[in-house]
Amino acid sequence: MRPLTQDESKAVFEKLANYIGKNLVHLVDRQDEAHCFRLHKGRVYYVSEASMKLGISVARPNLVSLGTCLGKFSKAGKFKLHITSLDYLAQYAKYKVWIKPNGEMPFLYGNHILKAHLGRITEDTPEHQGVVVYSMNDVPLGFGVTSRSTVDTRKLDPTAIVVFHQADVGEYLRDEDTLF
Repeated sequence: MRPLTQDESKAVFEKLANYIGKNLVHLVDRQDEAHCFRLHKGRVYYVSEASMKLGISVARPNLVSLGTCLGKFSKAGKFKLHITSLDYLAQYAKYKVWIKPNGEMPFLYGNHILKAHLGRITEDTPEHQGVVVYSMNDVPLGFGVTSRSTVDTRKLDPTAIVVFHQADVGEYLRDEDTLF
């Protein structure tokens, strides 16, 4: 488990900033306890420094995980967020989308969100912006990227895609073998 390099940090922070914007400061400078980002076997973990110091005593081959896995780097060097980062994305999300009950199951099966399934959307959401997807009961279900801005969304027909699927809580069941 090692600290992120400059390029790795840039890739992680750019991806997180797409979803939580300026609230990224709250992840880095926490009031309760210092946290840091660590890389282990291609995965980026968000760990409290106290837990990290305890984890140093475990040999690298024996260490499975430590802290919360935010995502992983692909072989091409691109960073992909995992569904395990949803707790932090939902907590600090800048733009949000709520879907109707009839749209929850298709989203949880990995489909994009259609205009017919859209319940609410944060005002002034730009095009290609990262959003956190909630049920109408304010339960975070996943995250995605908007296909259109809020203004353009109102003009769309009901079968048009509004949010491109990135990750959802159904992945805990579908990808349980490869997720951790």
